[in-house]
Amino acid sequence: MNILAIGDVVSAVGCEFLRSKLPAYKKLKAVDICIANGENSAVGNGITPTSAQYLFDSGVDVITTGNHVFRRREVYDMLDESDSIIRPANFHKSSPGKGFTTVDMGFAKVGIVNLSGMVYMDRCDNPFAVVEEVLPQIEDCRIKIVDFHSEASAEKKAMGFWLDGRVSAVWGTHTHVATADERILPGGTAYVTDIGMTGPSDGVLGVDAEVIIRRFVSAMPQRFTMATGPVASTGILVDIEDGKAKKIQRVSV
Repeated sequence: MNILAIGDVVSAVGCEFLRSKLPAYKKLKAVDICIANGENSAVGNGITPTSAQYLFDSGVDVITTGNHVFRRREVYDMLDESDSIIRPANFHKSSPGKGFTTVDMGFAKVGIVNLSGMVYMDRCDNPFAVVEEVLPQIEDCRIKIVDFHSEASAEKKAMGFWLDGRVSAVWGTHTHVATADERILPGGTAYVTDIGMTGPSDGVLGVDAEVIIRRFVSAMPQRFTMATGPVASTGILVDIEDGKAKKIQRVSV
């Protein structure tokens, strides 16, 4: 099974770029399931029903999120009602939405888990403890996937080794910077620290570089505006057989 993971989709420009490229790319690479992180897909910040549906209509099968998922209240009902968009499982149980979902492909069932990191992130439950509670609930899934939305590379790597041999793939999101450490761990789990971003490549994490520079130089708040110029999308393509990763490769469009 070929699984395509797409890095954090940023604002309307990221959504539009994905729609222009994704359908043909999925066909070219014989992608079975496409998973994208959409927590910043709305204009401004967060995710809305409109931006989420745009991603679905563009060929995304499951949307994962992260620390910005609750920025827009209009998405709360969708989080509760849809099985195709999830938020980190280690957010408080009273939060809207669910932390994992399953996709039945007929020949295989896929379980997808979303987690948030603890280091330099908003307060949440321990992701290492919570994933232990979630895994038994997707035990019937031959393929298990974890999107770990985290800032610290050490925390992401620790999660990869913690789950090695028990899930098919662990990838990181949140930093918007693709890392070059993709590998298959000893137990057969595909791992990469961060899959990157879908958005303007000449900005800082998708934001106009001059705005971010002013913020660092002056230490004063700035109104964020999107960067302009070339747009790119990064992610990974994972080939999984019998629950184990056979190949992982970085992809860039």
